[in-house]
Amino acid sequence: MAEQDRHEFAEGRLAAAVLAQGAELCSLREAAAGEVLWLAEPAWPRHSPILFPIVGRLAGDTLRHEGRTYRLTQHGFGRDRRFAWAERAPDRCRLVLEDDDATRALYPFAFRLEVEYALAAGALSVEYRVTNTGEVTLPASLGAHPAFRWPLAPGVPREAHRLEFAEAEPEPVRRLAGGLLRREPEPTPIRGATLPLDSSLFEADALILDRPRSRSLRFTAPGAPTLDFSWHGFRELGLWTRAGGDFLCIEPWCGMASEEGFDGEFATKPGLMLIPPGESRALGWRVAVLPAA
Repeated sequence: MAEQDRHEFAEGRLAAAVLAQGAELCSLREAAAGEVLWLAEPAWPRHSPILFPIVGRLAGDTLRHEGRTYRLTQHGFGRDRRFAWAERAPDRCRLVLEDDDATRALYPFAFRLEVEYALAAGALSVEYRVTNTGEVTLPASLGAHPAFRWPLAPGVPREAHRLEFAEAEPEPVRRLAGGLLRREPEPTPIRGATLPLDSSLFEADALILDRPRSRSLRFTAPGAPTLDFSWHGFRELGLWTRAGGDFLCIEPWCGMASEEGFDGEFATKPGLMLIPPGESRALGWRVAVLPAA
């Protein structure tokens, strides 16, 4: 792979790599734990895509704006566009995507999306900034989609893993049907602040917390390293895996798929960021790799 397509950086016991394509994190390694990121194996050929300018699916994959329709497919185009390098340093990098003729054919709004990855104090921090560079309100969603190895260490059973939330999470969860958000919530499988992990949780697609109390959690199992994961600026949290894939996606979102029955003007879709001209929204997540107990 050409040097301009990939940036590798390190600090202390952590090392990471990011691709220009999709501004996608493609490796996160800790000296003792090794690689903790899913390496885009055939069961799901992505590592950590950026979901922009929508999260999930629109009804009929159609965006409606001022009497016109645009074809915008699941999770938008951010993950499939090449970003420009704005900064490349030994411990960080920053990439930028701006609207152009190709994006406006799918999504008729002006924007700038900046993504910064930085290693410091034993953790990777990922910061996003969405800026409205146009003259009308920018309706947009943004989602992170990092996939971590599950199991976290060889020989540790998948069912020994759990998520430990910072707060108890008693609220109902949301599910998808045909890629759209079901209207009725379901009882949460989280027991207090703990979610025992099992592949059967995801047989009905993603598990969605649309109003989590927590802003951090730990992905952990006896005998394995622990991932200490936190987020800011995001409202929702999705959890997902695919059959045959040894990974768990921990996904902070600002926005979700359209609810069943919604097929209206895009700017009225619930959950969007509505960013005035010249203004920005900042969101981010952080993960630290802690040694096995």
